[in-house]
Amino acid sequence: MTRLSIVHKTAYKYNRRVTLSYNEARMTPLTDGQQVVLEASLKVSPHQAAVSTYRDYWGTRVTAFDMQMPHESLEVLATATVEVHRTERVATEDDIVGWDVIASEKIQDEFSDWLPQSRLSGPGEEVLEIVPDVVKGKNPHEAALAVFAWMAGEMTYMKGTTGVTTNAEQAWSQRQGVCQDLAHLAIGALRCSGIPARYVSGYIHPRSSADIGETVAGQSHAWLEWWDGEWRSWDPTNHKPAGDYHVTVARGRDYRDVPPLKGILSGGGGSGLSVSVEITRLA
Repeated sequence: MTRLSIVHKTAYKYNRRVTLSYNEARMTPLTDGQQVVLEASLKVSPHQAAVSTYRDYWGTRVTAFDMQMPHESLEVLATATVEVHRTERVATEDDIVGWDVIASEKIQDEFSDWLPQSRLSGPGEEVLEIVPDVVKGKNPHEAALAVFAWMAGEMTYMKGTTGVTTNAEQAWSQRQGVCQDLAHLAIGALRCSGIPARYVSGYIHPRSSADIGETVAGQSHAWLEWWDGEWRSWDPTNHKPAGDYHVTVARGRDYRDVPPLKGILSGGGGSGLSVSVEITRLA
C-alpha cells in the first residue's frame, strides 16, 4: 500500500481578455477496487466561476465551471490524497478465456466500447499486417504480452515529437512518442487482435526511492488495461503493469475521452500555459 498526496496546478495567461468560457476538468482520482480517495478538492480562479460536478459516461468525476465574466487568466488547482493498493494477479489457465469466448456475441456486446478502433487508436495498415504474426499461436493473455514485448523493441519514448492530436499510426511512423502515444498504439494493436482494451489516464510517482514526506515533480501519465478473462493493466512507457505509484483518474476509449482540462472561450487571442504536478509519498 502507498499513500500519495497529489497537487496538480494548471494556469493560463491570456494575451487578451477572455469575455466568457466554459471548461471541464478531469483531475480528480477515482475510488475503485485498487485505490481509495481519502480527500480531494478542485479550486478554480477567478473565484466567481459557477462550478458543478458530475460523472460522465465512463465514470470519471468531472468538474465543470462556467465563467461569464471577463478574465485575463485561469488557474485550476486540484489536490488529492489517495491510498493505492494495486495488486496484479498472476494469470493462470483458469483465469484466461479463449479466443472463442472473446469472439462470442455476449463478450462482443459487453465490451462494445473497448473493441472498435477510435480516432486515435487506429494503428495503420503496416501494424495491422505485423500484429497477426506477433500473436499467432498464443492465447489472449500471451498475445497481449507479445504485443507489449514487440512494442518495447520498436518504440522509443521521446518528448516533443507528438501532440495531443497525434494518433497511433502517426506515432508508429515516427517510432517514438510520449506515454499517450505508446498507450494508443498498444490499444490499437490489441483491438485489431480482438482483445478489449481501454485507455487509462492518471498520475505516476516517478521515483520509488523518494523518502516519505519528500515532494517530487510528478507526472500526468497514461497507460492501458486489457481484458483476457479479467481486466489487467500495462504501462508501455515503463514496460510493466501499473503499480502502487500509479493513480487512476479516468478511463476511456482514447485520450479524447479523458483530457485533464478542456473548454471553449470567447476572446483570449492565444495564451501562455504552465502545468505542474507535485507528488508526496505519505506512507
